[in-house]
Amino acid sequence: MLQRYLGLSVLMAGLSGSVAASGTVDISLRPVMRPGSGTGGEVVSVMRVSKVQPTLRPVLRPADLSSEATAEASLLEVKSYPRNAGFERWVESFKPRAASAGISQRVINQAFRGIQYNTDVIKSDGNQAEFTKTIWEYLSNATSDKRVSDGQKMLRKHRRTLEAIERKYGVEKEIVTAVWGLESFYGDIKGDYNVIEAMATLAYDGRRRDFFTKQLIAALKILQRGDTTAANMKGSWAGAMGHTQFIPTSYELFAVDFTGDGKRDIWSNDPSDALASTAAYLARSGWQKGMPWGVEVSLPAGFNRGLASRKTQKMPSDWAKLGVRDVNGQPVRDYGSASILFPDGGRGLALMIFEKNFRAIERYNAADAYVIGVGHLADRLRGGVPLKGNFGPGERPLTEDETKELQRHLKRKGYALEKIDGKIGPNTKAQIKDYQNRNGLVADGYASEALLQHVKRR
Repeated sequence: MLQRYLGLSVLMAGLSGSVAASGTVDISLRPVMRPGSGTGGEVVSVMRVSKVQPTLRPVLRPADLSSEATAEASLLEVKSYPRNAGFERWVESFKPRAASAGISQRVINQAFRGIQYNTDVIKSDGNQAEFTKTIWEYLSNATSDKRVSDGQKMLRKHRRTLEAIERKYGVEKEIVTAVWGLESFYGDIKGDYNVIEAMATLAYDGRRRDFFTKQLIAALKILQRGDTTAANMKGSWAGAMGHTQFIPTSYELFAVDFTGDGKRDIWSNDPSDALASTAAYLARSGWQKGMPWGVEVSLPAGFNRGLASRKTQKMPSDWAKLGVRDVNGQPVRDYGSASILFPDGGRGLALMIFEKNFRAIERYNAADAYVIGVGHLADRLRGGVPLKGNFGPGERPLTEDETKELQRHLKRKGYALEKIDGKIGPNTKAQIKDYQNRNGLVADGYASEALLQHVKRR
């Protein structure tokens, strides 16, 4: 495992999601978190978010910070927090608003019984230090050997259910399973926060009070309908719930009762409703069965990199006329309109992405790395090979151990490194830029093999 704390930070924006007349989703209602996060409060910023309508997924999900799910991560720990009189008054003032939204007094009383002002939630909301990681580091977690092997086991175990979901919603079983794997490590790390308590805490004293007030109302409506109980409604600190981490408003729009038991149960050990709900979400977002999300490609010498833009759409056969081939040297089939994406700033990896399916995953979570992580994990689950990349001399990104070596050399040379931890955080990146500036190098903060050798020689 190259890095424990992996993910991507994306600012949450806007509250209202809408379903377009065509039935596709204009704005994702999912908070912005990545391959299994939620346990640490550290967010890793891998790359930009494309200019899609903003997602509302919170920044962390339960399985994002570890490539090895553990039983300890999902154990429920009942904690006691200092009493907060202001929060208690807010709860009492909120209850009439909940009643006016159609929530019964019985549900209100049950939902708010024993809840506290959760200082851990506030700490997580306010402690989101960003660490920049390369796409390769991100993918080393998102498509780790364990995540791939466990995903293939889940495909075999739930094959009949997944095939039925694929027939109904037209979303391939590997894509649905990949979302499951990135969101909660196949259900092993779903989050153990009391969602009502977390949403109430953030609605009272968070940075996005209106947003979390709406989530709180939506969560109460879920309880009102009897889909689950307040005791079982567990999730991340930011309210993402169940096997595939739906926030309450997303649940309202897309959750389905696939088992036919009268409940849309995304929390139980049986993942059927959660997986079907994810397929329904992607289908409503425009997923096209049989079309790839993307294909790794090789580019000809002198390729006009200005063409690498979501705005530049061509059929693969037209890209082939410009010399763009897959990594085996073959033209890509004309699955549909596609663009060229450099997810690592043009270093080492070029993808031909197919707009409809890339955008469908993007509406689940708007970060490019997340989309690539889901898509590539799905490819690996069906037996595909790892992405290769095409690095120039010295362009390979550093491993964690090599990064520690670079940090030690910079610190010995007088650069203000805070710690030797193998992470390219803001401080390390700033010191790399300082070194590059002083030595006549391109000051991009990129920790490459060539940079390490340069530092060692100086």
